[in-house]
Amino acid sequence: MPRNLLRSRLLLTVFCSPFALAAALPHSASAAATETKKTAPAKHAAKSSAKHKAKVDAVAGGTEQLVITARRTRSEQGLSHVQIQRILPGINPVKALEMLPGVVFNNADPWGNNEQNSSLYVHGFNQNQLGYTLDGIPLGDQAYGNYNGLSPQRAVISENVGSASVSSGAGALGTASTSNLGGTLQFTTQDPLNKRGAQIEQVFGSWSTFRTFARLDTGEFGNGNSAYVSFVRQDARAWDFAGHQGGYQVNAKFVHNSEHDHFSTFFDWSQKVEPNEDSITLPQGYGIYVRPFTYPNFNYAKSYINSATYKNAGLNYRNYYSAAQREDFLAYSKWTHDFSENLHWDNSIYYHHDLGEGVVAGPISAAGLPTLFAAYYPGQDLNSVFGGSGYATRTTEYWDNRGGLMSTLRYHLGKHSIELGGWYERNNNTQARRWYPLNANNPTTPYERQQNALIDQYTNNFYTNTFVTHLQDNWQISKNFSLMAGFKSELVYTNGTLPVAAKPGSLSPSYAVTAPGGEIDSAKPFLPAFGAVWDITKHEQWFANIQENMRSFQDAGYGNATPWGATSQAAFEEFKKNGKPETSWTYEAGLREHRQIHLGPLTAIEGQVEYYHVHFSNRLLAVATTQTLSSIIGSATTLANVGSVTTDGMDFSFTTHFGPHFSLYNALSYNKSTYNDNYSTGSSIIHTAGKNVVGMPDWSEKFVFTTNWGNAYGQFTGDVIGKRYATYTNDMWAAPYAQFNLNAGYTFHNIPHLASLKVQGNITNLTNTKGWSTINATQTAGQFSAYPIAPRMFFLSLSASL
Repeated sequence: MPRNLLRSRLLLTVFCSPFALAAALPHSASAAATETKKTAPAKHAAKSSAKHKAKVDAVAGGTEQLVITARRTRSEQGLSHVQIQRILPGINPVKALEMLPGVVFNNADPWGNNEQNSSLYVHGFNQNQLGYTLDGIPLGDQAYGNYNGLSPQRAVISENVGSASVSSGAGALGTASTSNLGGTLQFTTQDPLNKRGAQIEQVFGSWSTFRTFARLDTGEFGNGNSAYVSFVRQDARAWDFAGHQGGYQVNAKFVHNSEHDHFSTFFDWSQKVEPNEDSITLPQGYGIYVRPFTYPNFNYAKSYINSATYKNAGLNYRNYYSAAQREDFLAYSKWTHDFSENLHWDNSIYYHHDLGEGVVAGPISAAGLPTLFAAYYPGQDLNSVFGGSGYATRTTEYWDNRGGLMSTLRYHLGKHSIELGGWYERNNNTQARRWYPLNANNPTTPYERQQNALIDQYTNNFYTNTFVTHLQDNWQISKNFSLMAGFKSELVYTNGTLPVAAKPGSLSPSYAVTAPGGEIDSAKPFLPAFGAVWDITKHEQWFANIQENMRSFQDAGYGNATPWGATSQAAFEEFKKNGKPETSWTYEAGLREHRQIHLGPLTAIEGQVEYYHVHFSNRLLAVATTQTLSSIIGSATTLANVGSVTTDGMDFSFTTHFGPHFSLYNALSYNKSTYNDNYSTGSSIIHTAGKNVVGMPDWSEKFVFTTNWGNAYGQFTGDVIGKRYATYTNDMWAAPYAQFNLNAGYTFHNIPHLASLKVQGNITNLTNTKGWSTINATQTAGQFSAYPIAPRMFFLSLSASL
């Protein structure tokens, strides 16, 4: 272990409690968000909405909770709007959740916005094996190759996020997701304020950061009506190359409350361009920390590909540019009707349209590309074909239209709270691989959409119908003890077609083809769940949960971990006949604590200790049929069931309060996730049995030291990530690292014409730690790729409320 990291761990061990979780800032009477045991009438819902608005208004009072622990049969913890924006105004809410135990998030961008180099692990499951919702609306599985959703930061402006939470073991039965094997991330949008006003926020920072946010609230008008509209523009130069990241986003929300009805509608438009990092391939790239593209210096780019530097770079050569372009429209309407104090009906309808493009402009001489291009232009001068620059532009183009309905009846009968719900979604999505010229006299940029493709290599269309129903009963056996039992039924029907097939010889290996495909279903009619909550005393609560989940097959084509990536129709038909979707059984139990104490300076403590065990079956892996020399081409893969994974772990987290001005939150997590089986690639056996799951450290620790003095506050935070294996055979790994951050702010009142003026400063990566953030694990021993940790950066934000 590096000396500076060892020193950091020792300091944390001395300074922080080794047990830590779920907490509130000083003055908070309770850290727990109580799960409703009786369904409330509409008047209560309206009062709750008003209370929420009051909390949104009181952002400087020091009473907002840091970490909120829900009183449910499963582990669920979250962050409030205030804490999310303290971490960094405008932050991706997923990145904010990295302070929770069991959550490991990495990104080479301090905001956490760059989706290409993001990674997320929760209790050993990666980001595509989790569920994501916004106000209950499904956001898909967060695949970078978009096919069934959008990222939370594209779905809602960060400043409009009301709360973010993680169910780290298993999500609720009513969660609108078909990928939540390992839990659910839930995000809510703020309701409009009940008082007319406006907010303007400006963030300045390192690398020319310039973020402008504006929001206008109508206040209440008519009979229970209120609304807001907001806008954000962000522009920030990437820290290691001459690219500008950001874009535009608009949100609008309308809410109507009456005695028996609650109605809301929300709209989001997002247009973003994120020029991408290129990862470093190791061990060849040892000594290299960044791999910047050469844009916008086109003259240098043209000379570079003829230089010894390019020839000697191997897999770490420099592209001209790379970017993720995304435009999204998301809208939903929700209506809740209270028939009586005990019977309620919730309904939602939503629609999402995505138009996306991932683009890379790279050398046409990169390994394998001449063979690919020769299949379409045999015997021709490829340099002339692609515009004379020595570069070609590859795109993966996405088009997604999806919409759905959700309906849930909630009935309180005596000691029983019964819930019956259903969700239907229709998703039509297209993914296409195309190649364009990069003209020597008129080069394109990473900020524009490509036009007039030279090669339409392949196109996949998918049509998916999703039907999910659930039924559950919460039985309040006694005042202090309740049982929950229920199940969900998950039926997903996907038909994949291939309107454009790849030409023979254009794939790697040359004998591979893009398969025509067909329909494959993911169906589990009965996925049970059982849970219990016992209030041992008014200070301690025990909880337990057992649940089975299924992940449906991804709707994507060649090169992906999906049946439709098969390299022959026979292979597709074989998987259709014998393939099974991934499933998991999750067992979790724990103890929650909330107690006021009088022990010298220590005045209160809240926390949670949790043990979990997971058995993950039918793990699917896209097994490479050949080793490609360059990721620009991709490699043919076969989707294979490579056995099961066993996970055992514990999360400890507590917040200790020291009078009204200081608190310390600390979270320590242990996770042991191991593969149970070996698997084969042709005639070779890959020995993975007993090896650790890649990407997930055995140990991680987070802490937040907070001080509040009226209108002033400050926080010192830390994130320690242990050793992460980067190959399935565990022969290579990323070293542990520790990062620290600092934020402080002050809110001014009694300023003419302003309700308040808030000033906040942030320093990210305070000690300028270097290391690897996201790692791209490989099946091949002796090689992996990784992205760097962003350097120390400074930010200043000014927020005025009118």
